Amino acid sequence: MPDLAVVDLGRLPWEEAWAIQREYVAKRQAGQVPDTLLFVEHPHVLTLGRNSDPAHILASREWLAEQGISVHETNRGGDVTYHGPGQLVG
Repeated sequence: MPDLAVVDLGRLPWEEAWAIQREYVAKRQAGQVPDTLLFVEHPHVLTLGRNSDPAHILASREWLAEQGISVHETNRGGDVTYHGPGQLVG
């Protein structure tokens, strides 16, 4: 069975975790690390996938910011996705 590393990143803002994930992808492609499963928990965040419609977020960006909810566009598929405390993302 191939090696698999498991890394618990703890709770990180979405943009920090996304940067770490991109670093791991580059290292994996260069053969510097084994296949790796990253686990992370985020503060309140909405992500908009490349197929998303921003109109699907019913709250204003100002209200979301007041509530401490960040919004980020991503190149992943899907529509609007919420992540938050207590939700483990792999």
